[in-house]
Amino acid sequence: MDEPGDVASRTAKSLVAKVLTRVPELTDALVRIIGEQNSGYERVGVVPPEDLWRSCHDNITRVLQLIASAAENNSNGKEPYDAARATGRHRAEQRMPLDDVLRSFRLGGRLIWESLIEEARKDGHVDQGELVDMATWVWQVVDATSAQVATAYHQTERELVRVDERRRATLWEGLLHGRAKDLAFALEAARIIEVPLEGRYAVVVIDVDTGDERTGPALAQRLCVAGIDSAWQVRTNTLVGVLSLGTVDLDKAHAVLAKHVKARAGLSLEVSGLADADTAYRQAVLARNTITPGKIEVAAMSQRLPEALLLSAPEIAGHLVDRRLGPLLRVPLAERRLLLDTLAAWLATGGSISATAKAAHCHRNTVINRIRRIESITGQRLDDPTATVELTLALRASWLLPPGPLA
Repeated sequence: MDEPGDVASRTAKSLVAKVLTRVPELTDALVRIIGEQNSGYERVGVVPPEDLWRSCHDNITRVLQLIASAAENNSNGKEPYDAARATGRHRAEQRMPLDDVLRSFRLGGRLIWESLIEEARKDGHVDQGELVDMATWVWQVVDATSAQVATAYHQTERELVRVDERRRATLWEGLLHGRAKDLAFALEAARIIEVPLEGRYAVVVIDVDTGDERTGPALAQRLCVAGIDSAWQVRTNTLVGVLSLGTVDLDKAHAVLAKHVKARAGLSLEVSGLADADTAYRQAVLARNTITPGKIEVAAMSQRLPEALLLSAPEIAGHLVDRRLGPLLRVPLAERRLLLDTLAAWLATGGSISATAKAAHCHRNTVINRIRRIESITGQRLDDPTATVELTLALRASWLLPPGPLA
């Protein structure tokens, strides 16, 4: 005598076989239902009609086969979720929202269930218990299939994110190294990075820990409030920002950055268009490198032109330091520190003994004695205009070039 489960299994297989003959008809119906009840497909508009039809056809077929297999409590020998996984991967690639995809699967599950009920009514010999068993199998299969869709979707989504990140990083590298002079590259970079192709630009370079993903968005928000759009990319130990200034003055951008950046940073001069982003990037790096070791600030290139000039020609700058300050940098450290501080103050005050004494917190005679000592050590007169210019540059260069004047 047959067990009730065996009878239900045979009934389910019989009904599934009948519904399988109607798959093209059901596919047409499901495509129509999705169009009427799942507006996401029409709103997003990324799934072509023939693609949707084929996906519905393959998944209806596979779900029916899985229901029959569930009724027998075995596998049909095929990859049971191939259609579901293919749909999940493809919809992720199309950027179709997952919620809309899963809603379509629920609509398909309902259509399959209604079709099985319709065949059961035609048969006239299916009892209530068999329908309950069949309902259990149907919704178990629909739930398992939907889970496979979601798994494949998320896996593909993660892969796409990695691809997008690599593509974005490649575009940034090209942008910062001059490839935006090629119009086709510039257009793609502008689209992906989401900045205008033309307009007033500046670049900022900030020292950060590798992996810092928070500073860029925070600064973008601060700059946006000031009317400046920006895009950010984390590179090795640095954060690079491309600032689309619009009508905002560069000094305002510097003020915003100076207020909110708590690290060594450099801001370029203004450039025209994305094509000159590489020039601005080099300037920003140079501006950052003008910062005295150990000091935290945002250095604007517009305020560091002499220092940038020195760093641009380090061999010449080193020769200038050696020529004008060489002997002074070889005296004992304690005396060297006093003499360098006095020289810096004297140069900053235009050679005023009184102003230098005030800045150095010492008596005028002390300043005079130190100036004479510097002239004696270096063999140069400090009242020589040419010497004054070169000494000013040499002193700045001494702090920029390793090992520094106090090493």
